[in-house]
Amino acid sequence: MSLQFTDEEFQDAWKELDEPQLEGGWELFTETMGVKIYRLYDKETGLYEYKVFGVLTTCTPELCADVYMDLTYRKHWDGYVKELYEKDFDGQSAIYWEVKYPFPLSNRDYVYIRERRDLDVDGRKIWVILARSSPETPCAEKSGVLRVKDYKQSVAMESDGACGTKVFLNYFDNPGGMIPTWLVNWASGVPGFLTDMQKACGNYKTYCQKK
Repeated sequence: MSLQFTDEEFQDAWKELDEPQLEGGWELFTETMGVKIYRLYDKETGLYEYKVFGVLTTCTPELCADVYMDLTYRKHWDGYVKELYEKDFDGQSAIYWEVKYPFPLSNRDYVYIRERRDLDVDGRKIWVILARSSPETPCAEKSGVLRVKDYKQSVAMESDGACGTKVFLNYFDNPGGMIPTWLVNWASGVPGFLTDMQKACGNYKTYCQKK
């Protein structure tokens, strides 16, 4: 199986910046701090897939993309990260990510692949990062940690015309196990994550200088 993402997948992500694709059951879930979050019910799993549209007013898209890709730095600013690293699994490069869940729930972990492309679309600069779970990657499961086998995320970013970044994010994961609905409601944490991301962008230069 090819691990690469297709040109069409990258195109589908950045096109949402121009025209959100919300047909087929997407509903506006919440709007807060200039961020609109839509969700789509997945009948098979009983879970929701999310689309997020917003602006990060204080950081450029290139900086956002660099911060988003820097796994080591993420451990400094994202308090939910237990472990996060990229490694070679029998010739396949993949990322291992363990997420802290509140007691008494088991932590979840992910093994996934991702790809970033910095695109030029008719003179527009657009940064797109795609990720999805990679169950074929030979990474042993840990005792006491539940493996998330169904995960996908796409992010598209471009300048908002000022000093900020216009962002589109599409997200789905199936955390498995018995989890309270308030925790499954991933979208409730999005505004906080975006705030943390903006702070992380602001501190990134200092972090890089200290490395």
